[in-house]
Amino acid sequence: MKVLILGGTGAMGVPVVNILANKNYDVFITTRYNRISTKKNVKYLVGNAMELEFINNILKDKYDVVIDFMVYTVDQFKERFDLFLDNTNQYIFMSSSRVYDDSEGKLLNENSSRLLDSINDENYKQSNEYAIAKAREENYLINSDKKNWTIIRPYITFNDYRLQLGVFEKEVWLQRALNGKTIVFSKDIASKYTTLTYGGDVSKCIVGLIDNKESLGQIFHVTTTETIKWEDVLKLYIDTILDITGKKPKVVMLENS
Repeated sequence: MKVLILGGTGAMGVPVVNILANKNYDVFITTRYNRISTKKNVKYLVGNAMELEFINNILKDKYDVVIDFMVYTVDQFKERFDLFLDNTNQYIFMSSSRVYDDSEGKLLNENSSRLLDSINDENYKQSNEYAIAKAREENYLINSDKKNWTIIRPYITFNDYRLQLGVFEKEVWLQRALNGKTIVFSKDIASKYTTLTYGGDVSKCIVGLIDNKESLGQIFHVTTTETIKWEDVLKLYIDTILDITGKKPKVVMLENS
């Protein structure tokens, strides 16, 4: 089976590639940089997956499954989703649990309401903000007459090279801390509960949906059930940095984000 992975070098993409390779799938991964694979059944396709010309060229080779980790604007997705659906047996679209509205303490599931459908702020609804954009992109698939798609809504994922703090990726907060600079965070985010799911676990779920006829035309919400406050995540990070480097990072807490 041939699997094409768009943007497969992140927290979920890398373990997906490893799992598929170990299952003897033929795996093709788009990348903007030259990479050398140590596995015969893994090949890197060098090019910009945001460029339609590049996508059109690689899709000339039919793939059984396309897994898409790319982040598009709504217009970009509109001009290419049919291309994906027409050139694979299964298109797996990575959406996000951020599409949901305020759950008011309720557990989220695939039927929970989305911000796009519930919010009254028309300016926000017409924006390209991440949660809104993902929901609108979902709609293109949901409203399509083709049903060879699978939508996955993961929550925040982590692994040894992705450590998120609220809205900040490690390249912002952790890089500052390791260079002796202050971590800037906010009280409103610190007090909120979140879930953090190991990328390898999410990847197992993704692989389990591949070539599964019952997953076609369906949406899957993927997260852990364990919750934690962001202020406790921050404390874990600070304690670990102190333990490893011997230096405790400074933190400035703003009132709001």
